[in-house]
Amino acid sequence: MKAKQTIERARKLAAPFRVTHGRKFRLADVDPGETLGLGSEGKPRAKAALAAGIEALAALQHKLYAQDRWAVLLIFQAMDAAGKDGAIRHVMSGVNPQGCQVFSFKAPSSEELDHDFLWRCLKCLPERGRIGIFNRSYYEETLIVRVHPELLARQKLPPGLVTKKIWSQRFEDIRAVERYLGRNGVMIRKFFLHVSKDEQRRRFLERIDDPDKNWKFSLQDLAERESWDRYMEAYEETIRHTATEAAPWFVVPADNKWFTRMVIAAAVIDALDSLDLEYPELGPEQRSELAAARRALVGR
Repeated sequence: MKAKQTIERARKLAAPFRVTHGRKFRLADVDPGETLGLGSEGKPRAKAALAAGIEALAALQHKLYAQDRWAVLLIFQAMDAAGKDGAIRHVMSGVNPQGCQVFSFKAPSSEELDHDFLWRCLKCLPERGRIGIFNRSYYEETLIVRVHPELLARQKLPPGLVTKKIWSQRFEDIRAVERYLGRNGVMIRKFFLHVSKDEQRRRFLERIDDPDKNWKFSLQDLAERESWDRYMEAYEETIRHTATEAAPWFVVPADNKWFTRMVIAAAVIDALDSLDLEYPELGPEQRSELAAARRALVGR
């Protein structure tokens, strides 16, 4: 009963942030500080809800692994300091490491630049029974590469292929690949952690002022902040053109980390529950073998 209540609450919590038909989506309509009325006093409640969610998620992941039919791919995108790493660490803290794989995608290597833009991510897709997490992904090709055209020039594409249509073509290719994956048993959920510019500034200052967090800060982060408006336009366009019913985006308010983590956990729980996961049922022959094994063990 407790698990069912947790799953039902998760479904209701995640629903307002789900984007499946993005043509009319506007990033400005999502408040990065949104907490659905919980306010500052909601933090203790969120902590308890997250603990219950982690327990439910662990149970669902165990069935996913045992059933060995579905794979789940979780994609995380965000501006710097939005909290991707912390969200992944907290939400997935109860999951069996054997059933979870995390890949972080930074600047592409020379080998990766000699392949198509999807290659380095697609070779890291999760196996059946496992949850794969992409910390950044092929969506960087419609975000940072769009904001910084010089990065596109390094990809050595034939000049005739680099036209004004390249972004719409990449959106089309991504939708096609995600549709293909869905038809082959890979469930996809995508998360954009929507942090405000003011909150990013506060977190950057915290990283500078706290010696234990100095390593998290890079001057490149500051340089990227100068392109904030262009990034917001790129994210909005990307979400509009790649949000589908089968592979939805969740635009998650990220100014309050406790709320962000609660929403992400809720969305993952809802996704896994929708798969109707069950432990494999044994046939008569297998049950007979188990009975024989039990008799042998008891007799020793």
